[in-house]
Amino acid sequence: MAINPSAAAAAYAGTQAIGRAPGLEGRGSGDVASFGDVLADAARTSMGTLKAGEQASLRALAGKADVAQVVQAVSAAEVTLQTAVAVRDRVVSAYQEIIRMQI
Repeated sequence: MAINPSAAAAAYAGTQAIGRAPGLEGRGSGDVASFGDVLADAARTSMGTLKAGEQASLRALAGKADVAQVVQAVSAAEVTLQTAVAVRDRVVSAYQEIIRMQI
């Protein structure tokens, strides 16, 4: 799988502002959002992207949407789903590593 350098740079830039994300201030300890809040916000954003892709597809089937908009929304939903699967795989892998640790 080829890595898109501009997407990687954008993802890196996005991580710089995680603790300063709008609407997350003051939820966790201190001025920085908690890890759970960041994950919850990411999940909400991901679900919104997936729903937008689905709605664009439905509008296209009804003949009420531009093809370029549909392709863009579906591509964004696909990237979001791939990211969610990759994060899930990493979490499962980390959990398995923890389970294998000797106490």
